Amino acid sequence: MPGDNKTTVAHFVLLGFVSSPAIQVVLFAIFLTLYGMVLLGNIGLIVLIRTSPQLHTPMYFFLSNLSLVDLCYCSVIVPKMLANFLVQKKGISYAGCGLQFYFFCTFADTESFILASMAYDRYVAICNPLLYTIVMSPRLCILLVSLSYLGGTLSALVHTCFAFRLSFCGPNVINHFFCDLPLLLKLSCSDTSLNELLLYTYGSSVELMSSVIIIISYVLIVISVLKMHSATARSKTFSTCASHLTSVIIYEGTLLFIYSRPSSWYSPTSDKYISVFYTIIVPVLNPLIYSLRNKDVKDALRRRLTDRLPLYTSH
Repeated sequence: MPGDNKTTVAHFVLLGFVSSPAIQVVLFAIFLTLYGMVLLGNIGLIVLIRTSPQLHTPMYFFLSNLSLVDLCYCSVIVPKMLANFLVQKKGISYAGCGLQFYFFCTFADTESFILASMAYDRYVAICNPLLYTIVMSPRLCILLVSLSYLGGTLSALVHTCFAFRLSFCGPNVINHFFCDLPLLLKLSCSDTSLNELLLYTYGSSVELMSSVIIIISYVLIVISVLKMHSATARSKTFSTCASHLTSVIIYEGTLLFIYSRPSSWYSPTSDKYISVFYTIIVPVLNPLIYSLRNKDVKDALRRRLTDRLPLYTSH
């Protein structure tokens, strides 16, 4: 919270997307529908994994946590964004802005670490299948997920503490639909050079470290797959990685583009539209990607549905 007496801003104004009331109503309906899909898809996937014994494997343990994180960081941003579509004063308190950014940063960085853990899981499953159950033990899976949450929490603490010790003397208008760090730094009347250094080094290192783990894992996977003699086996192996790779490209690609650039390259108007991809579109797509392209999930869902059909057909 405020670090000195220079801070005079008590709240921030979130401009959002457009000023036209008619268009805002349309956008409200669109984003409300998308948020409903996020809730339905991710909660549904978590429940399906937890209640289906055949999905009690490391891969789906990571996937259930990925869905939980998607659900959380989307819920940190979207409800406030939806409320601002319907009100004239699109404000957020100083404390609310800090909390929103903290929890968003926590879950966003946690997702990067979980995606890296999933890549390692796929590497072990494909390159060392005989040792898979030994290497990917429940203890290791819990440890990797716990470290992912811990890493996300520490990253958020660093950025939030350093950002909200700055002075904000006005203006207080943020050209975005949530409290994002680069735009907050532009509003500060303090020296933000340390914050920018942290953002480009420590902040970017989280995404880069996750990306390096993912890239190395998939390079080793590709080498292993190319050694397979059967074209069918190669195709089946690649298909098991397609869902994860799709999520990684969309999520990590947009995050690296947004947060790994010099401040002079920022374009608030275009960046807030790009931000929609990792804040809303990715949480919508992930359950669909992992359900539609995954035979185990489709089989588990089919079993759940057929288990309930006799209750209706018996009448």
